[in-house]
Amino acid sequence: MFAGGVSKKEFLSIENAVSGHIAHLASDEFMGRRPGTDGERLTLDYMVRQLAAYGLESGTNDPANPWLAPVTLISNTPIEGRVELKVGRKRFVLPEGDAAAFTTRRRSLVDGGEVIFVGWDADNVADDLVKGRVVLMVSTRGRNRDRRDNIFEKGASAVISVVGNREDLEDVRQFSGGERLLLPSEERDVLNAYVTEAAIADALGKSRWDKLVAASESDDFEPQLLKVLATVEASSAQREVVSHNLIGRLPGRIPQSGEVLLLAHWDHFGTCGAEADADRLCNGAADNASGVAVMLELARRLAEHGPYDRDIYVLGTTAEEWGLLGAKAFVEDPPMPLDSIVAAFNFDTVAIAPVGAPVGFVGEGRTPLDGVIAEVMSEMGRTLGSRVLAEQYLQRQDSWVLLQRDVPAVALSNAFGDEGALNPYLKTRYHRASDEIAGIELGGAVEDLLLHERIVRRLANLATYPATGE
Repeated sequence: MFAGGVSKKEFLSIENAVSGHIAHLASDEFMGRRPGTDGERLTLDYMVRQLAAYGLESGTNDPANPWLAPVTLISNTPIEGRVELKVGRKRFVLPEGDAAAFTTRRRSLVDGGEVIFVGWDADNVADDLVKGRVVLMVSTRGRNRDRRDNIFEKGASAVISVVGNREDLEDVRQFSGGERLLLPSEERDVLNAYVTEAAIADALGKSRWDKLVAASESDDFEPQLLKVLATVEASSAQREVVSHNLIGRLPGRIPQSGEVLLLAHWDHFGTCGAEADADRLCNGAADNASGVAVMLELARRLAEHGPYDRDIYVLGTTAEEWGLLGAKAFVEDPPMPLDSIVAAFNFDTVAIAPVGAPVGFVGEGRTPLDGVIAEVMSEMGRTLGSRVLAEQYLQRQDSWVLLQRDVPAVALSNAFGDEGALNPYLKTRYHRASDEIAGIELGGAVEDLLLHERIVRRLANLATYPATGE
């Protein structure tokens, strides 16, 4: 037997099928699969055709909307923003090259707000210290969204993040300066500003800024209320966008015995990068044409050997790239009771690791699925990857939304099992126009598909996974 417990011929056949799906989904014709565009229509049409051909049916449980569950989004495009700091009697209007501000509303303004410096520690600051104030924090790559969200939950009126230099600020503009998508339910007043370290040091005085940063690095650091007043203003254009989650269903033999859910986000950015770049089309081959491709081929193989006792649902989520929005919409209006889902498996960015790479187990220790997963991994000779690495991605993918509603949801992928495979992708292709099919690695993806196939078959039958999960 070859890798994954199948013959080499079968392994290559699966690989070719997955590659074919990726070639379609990540082609220029699909225009980067941005929600609310013709790229969305082409993507969903393709997915529905494939699943229907495999024998699946609509899973929306809504005759008015077969296969596609509408998701209303708010499109938010920044227009302008400004940041002013009043230090003593001096007023500093930060130049455009050193400051940017963005809002989730049509217009937001904080005029002369008190400024409190929290350094890097945005997570443990007391609510009463930040409520109604402008929070000044040091930027940390990869964690800023979570830190800012935490601060706004505590009632901050605005957040100013200090970035290293103008090049870093330009990166922020590239990421935040274009159209953003929100759920109407999340359209709260969020006012984010970014300033360069040189600009904040000029306003506060370099010596004073250096002392603040140094103090924030000590274990006993306490947030400091500064003798500074901040004015932050931003405006944006808004419109409504109707996107869709795709929901398919492979009917089971025994009604009301629960469901197994497979999910992958189909969306990407459309375009990305600087306007001067020769290629700005973000094809999203690994992220996440590969996840959709593996899910489609897995659905085909499961249908070929079905039916099973339980229903198997296939979910393609929209707007994951804008904050797991499609998954959030799904749990608010699911086609089945969430507590009847016995297991959910997310497929995201799967085509970057070779055959034999360890499995990243995102969600380990948080569901009753650990025992079954460990047992099947052992049977197939798969090894567990870095728990520290996998944990970093827990809240950055769609299964997190399901976990928050007590659905047993995990992501098993060798993409998140070894930094040796993941880091080169993150540095050169992640959310870039360079994420094209020429750079994908399918060996590990096919191994992961076969691992999921064996796990899902076990979970989908009452004899091997009773309703109690025992």
